[in-house]
Amino acid sequence: MELSLCYSFAALHSVKHENDEPRFEMWSTLDSKRARIENRIHDESSDLAESTERLGSQAVAALKKGGRGNLRKLLALSSCPHACHMRHGYINSYKHPPPLSHLPAARRVLLTHHGVQQRRRRCRLFAVIFNALDDLIDNFIDPPTTPSVDPTKVLSDNFAPVEEMPPTECPVAEGTLPACLEGGAYIRNGPNTQYLPRGPFHLFDGDGMLHCLSISQGRPPTFCSRYVHTYKYTLERKVGSRVFPNIFSGFNGLPAVLARGALSAAKFLSGQFDPISNGVGLANTSLAFLPNVNMLFALGEADLPYAVRVTSDGDIRTIGRHDFDGKLSVSMTAHPKIDAQTNEVFAFRYGPFETTRRSIFSLTTPTFIHDFAITKKYAVFANIPIGINTNPMEMVLGSGSFVGSDPKKVSRIGVIPRYTTDEKEMRWVEVPGFNMVHAINAWDEGEDEIVMIAPNIISVEHILERMELVHASVEKVRVNLKTGTVRRYPISARNLDFGVINPRFVGRKNRFGYLGVGDPMPKISGVVKLDWSEGDQKDRIVGCGMYGEGCYGGEPYFVGKSESDLDEDEDDGYVVSYVHDENVGESKFLVMDAKSPTLEVVAAVKLPHRVPYGFHGLFVQDRDLKKLL
Repeated sequence: MELSLCYSFAALHSVKHENDEPRFEMWSTLDSKRARIENRIHDESSDLAESTERLGSQAVAALKKGGRGNLRKLLALSSCPHACHMRHGYINSYKHPPPLSHLPAARRVLLTHHGVQQRRRRCRLFAVIFNALDDLIDNFIDPPTTPSVDPTKVLSDNFAPVEEMPPTECPVAEGTLPACLEGGAYIRNGPNTQYLPRGPFHLFDGDGMLHCLSISQGRPPTFCSRYVHTYKYTLERKVGSRVFPNIFSGFNGLPAVLARGALSAAKFLSGQFDPISNGVGLANTSLAFLPNVNMLFALGEADLPYAVRVTSDGDIRTIGRHDFDGKLSVSMTAHPKIDAQTNEVFAFRYGPFETTRRSIFSLTTPTFIHDFAITKKYAVFANIPIGINTNPMEMVLGSGSFVGSDPKKVSRIGVIPRYTTDEKEMRWVEVPGFNMVHAINAWDEGEDEIVMIAPNIISVEHILERMELVHASVEKVRVNLKTGTVRRYPISARNLDFGVINPRFVGRKNRFGYLGVGDPMPKISGVVKLDWSEGDQKDRIVGCGMYGEGCYGGEPYFVGKSESDLDEDEDDGYVVSYVHDENVGESKFLVMDAKSPTLEVVAAVKLPHRVPYGFHGLFVQDRDLKKLL
């Protein structure tokens, strides 16, 4: 098992296009000889102009996608009488047929439409067959038998998907929005399945949707909800039904693995989808603005990042799958780290093959590594008992999931110099019972010790199948690299996760953190503020703000009053989040005073539709949004 450390992100660069839309041109200038040929064809096909007008919008889209090569092939192979007529006309008039770029726009439109219609008929036939086989598997081979994959339960209440919403003005229902938020945008990512599932479905399998609140000076905030246009989303939208198997819920037991695997192979061989070339990612986990390339990304660790942007009117547009000019060939973490002092960006990936020169082969089993931490000198990873189920007996008996826990595996923490190119410098230490999924922060102390703050998932075996039973207690972990000893101290025994700090302190010693109160996860009933600066033996909750009965939010996010003043107080700022009131079915954007012991709400924006519970969010500052336009 390989762990690739993408430490060279600071050197990566991106080519940005001026226009998101594909460009194409039509040539209408004809020489006199070609003009005579077109007039003859037009006289013999009097309905050509009318047909072209009727099919214009569809054909233009096909031209964008197919290009000249597609038209040349259609002209050579099409059985359409009009195409045949044009082909013979050109061949009789020229010793060598002219490039198709010189074809009149009307003829090219007609030819492209004819080919598209043939492909659509073939795709519809395959879709009918594959949908029938999907139904067979969902109903008889692998029906949803547990609540964790039963779509009627997984997608109930505020976990149910919502429709997209264009930019819509919202009223400020309470207080006044702070000046430090003006010109910026808060964006929250999360799963929002495009098509309701017919069989087993896990919350993690939903398509990524971004919920964005843009705050402009002098006018009301603007809210929108948009899908990330991943390859999966775009293809399934075109087909009109689900095409991809659900990774977290579609492979329960050997019969399901064999059936869905064979069906996926058939879809690939028939050309219905190509996950090898285009990826399988959902981009439903988090967001990151990377200052080294000045781009905003929607992230999911199963694929390359998807570049997105916020338009001047507050809308969200997907630019596309991004590989940093070929420097990133496969997936990367959904939690890259940014050193605010140096603007360096650090990320990693894990998989079975070597893809970078910073590869570590000390992971001997397929392991789930969701997050990591950085210090000024090191990168810190956790190898926990979550990974791909490799027990064949469990798969045969149908009691094992494709992804699961291994109770025999002992958790480890791995520390490696953050600029190393030698995997031999990776140092692993065993930490039994420490199951880190999300890291909050880490820093160096002295020459040989690092300190890490992270929630410890005590009931890690339930993390995928019984999320309501998951409990995470926050710990401070000290690792002495010289002696290999590890000391752990509880910071809070309360069920806390989705922790954030002031972004200026990533990798530096800091004092405060803000975490969501699980009730149960991933529903967040409030936010607590922790102070881990003094003492290692007592509960360090120094602030708490609860949303109220029936009100739940998601991950909090800290926004400082000043992003440039390093001397200001670490907690001088605000905590923001979306909160949904299940009693009335309404959602709000809350702004809380980060210094207040009660995390007092200073402003609330009423949103035009509900925001489903999701995962991670980000506040993008005004200066960074301008770089995206």
